Amino acid sequence: MADVTRRISEFAAGISFDGVPGDVIERAEMLLMDNVGIALRARNDAESTPALIKAAQALGLEGGDSVVIGDGLGYTPLGAALINGTLAHSLDFDDTHAASSLHSSAPIVPAALAAAEMAGARGEELIPAIIAGYEIQIRLSLALGPSDHYDRGFHPTATCGVFGAAAAAGKILCLDAEQMESAFGICLSQSAGSMQFLVDGAWTKRSHVGHAAMCGLMSAVYAKQGFIGPKDAFEGRAGFFHAYAPNPDPAKAVLGLGDDWETMNIAVKPYPSCRYSHAALDALLDLSTTNGLKADDIESIEVGLPETGWKIIGDPEDVKHNPDSIVAGQFSMAFCAAVAIREGGMTWDDYAKHIGDSQTLDLCRRVRAVVDPQAEAEFPKNLSGVVRVKTATGNFEAFVAVPKGEPDNFLSAAELRAKFDGLVGPYLPVSRIDELASRLLAIHKEDDINEVLRLSRPVRPELQAAGLPSVRLREAGE
Repeated sequence: MADVTRRISEFAAGISFDGVPGDVIERAEMLLMDNVGIALRARNDAESTPALIKAAQALGLEGGDSVVIGDGLGYTPLGAALINGTLAHSLDFDDTHAASSLHSSAPIVPAALAAAEMAGARGEELIPAIIAGYEIQIRLSLALGPSDHYDRGFHPTATCGVFGAAAAAGKILCLDAEQMESAFGICLSQSAGSMQFLVDGAWTKRSHVGHAAMCGLMSAVYAKQGFIGPKDAFEGRAGFFHAYAPNPDPAKAVLGLGDDWETMNIAVKPYPSCRYSHAALDALLDLSTTNGLKADDIESIEVGLPETGWKIIGDPEDVKHNPDSIVAGQFSMAFCAAVAIREGGMTWDDYAKHIGDSQTLDLCRRVRAVVDPQAEAEFPKNLSGVVRVKTATGNFEAFVAVPKGEPDNFLSAAELRAKFDGLVGPYLPVSRIDELASRLLAIHKEDDINEVLRLSRPVRPELQAAGLPSVRLREAGE
C-alpha cells in the first residue's frame, strides 16, 4: 500500500484539540495521571533506577530544566525523556492495548512532556499530541501483526513506540507534514527492542521504552532543524513493515485514522504484572473469595491462556516456576497466581515479599499454564484467561473474557485514583497528591507543563540525594 507514511505524517501534523472528541481527551488525561503515578513510584522503588540515574548523570544528562517524575534535580530534555520513559515501564504496571499487544503511554507521554517543556507548550497542545502518538503507535503494531513481530524477537512497545513518541514530540514542536515524514524516517534507524530479556529477567525491557521516548524526541528535533530522513519509512522496500514482520498488512496502519480513536481501547492495569496474566488473576481471585480457597487446600491450578500470552508468561515451565527477580516474577503466570492466592490480590510491594519465599514457590510449582481454546478464540480482541483449581474437597473453574481495566471493564474514577494514591502515597504529602492528580486530570487547562510536573518532586529531596527512602508526610509535616 502506497502513501502510508505520508498519510500518517499528515494526521500527526494536523491533529488539533478541537478536532478530538471530548471523551478521548478525558481518557488521555486519565492515562497521563496513571503514567505519572507509576513513574514516581518507580523513581523511588524500582531496583533498576539507581543504575539508570547514575548512567544518565555519567552521560551528562543532568543539569537542565526538564523534570524527571519524582526526582528533585533537573535534567536535559533527552535525559528526562529517557528516564521518564524507563520509569514508566519499570513496574510493568503501565497501560496496555490488547489487540496491538503493547503499552502506549510509556514511550509516548515522556517524549511529549519533554517536548512541551522545551517549547513552553500549553496543555491544549500536549493532549492532542499524546493522542496522535497513541493512534500511530497502535496502528503500526496492528499492521505488523503483534504475534509475528514477537516471534522475530522484537518488543513492539519499543519498536512501534519510537514512532509514536516522534509524532507526539513533533506535533508539539509544530512540525509540518513534510518534517514529520523526515522524523519518521529518522526513527526508522532508531526502532529497537529485543525480547531476550525474558531469558534471564534483565532490565532492558524497561530501558527499551526510555530509549524509544528519547529517540522519538531526538528524531523530531532533528527534523525540526532541517535534518532529512528517508521517505516511505513504513512501506518502503527496506522500511518498517518489511524489515520487522513477515506478513505485514500496511492498510491497518491508516484504517480509521482520525475517525476511530484507538485511544479509547487502551486499558489500565490493576496488577503490576504482564497484562496476559490479568484475566486469569481476576478469575482466580473471584474463585478464591467466593469459595474461601487457601494455599494449603490447593492441589493444582491450571491456567488457560491465548497462545501468544502462554509463550510469554507460561513457557518454559521450569523457568516460570522458579522466578529469581522481579522481572521474572512479572512474566510468570505461576508466580503471579501463587501471590494472588496468598495475598488475596497483587500489588507492587508483593514482589519484595514473595520473590524467593519458599511457601510461595511451593504453590507456584502447583500452577501449570496451558494454551486454552476458549482464551485463544477471544484473542486478540481480548486477553482472556480461564483457571481450573483442584482441591481435596472439590474442583472449581472460572473464565474471564475481559479483564478488569479493559475499555469494556474500565476502572472507575475512584479505582483509578486509588491506584494513583497507592503508588505516590509513600512519597508525597496528601495535599500535594490531590493537587497533582487534579491538575493532571485537567491538563488541557494548564499553561505551564513544567510547573505541574514539579509537583511530583520530593518534598525532602535531601533524602533522595542521600539514597534514602522518602517518607509519607502528612499535612503537619509539609
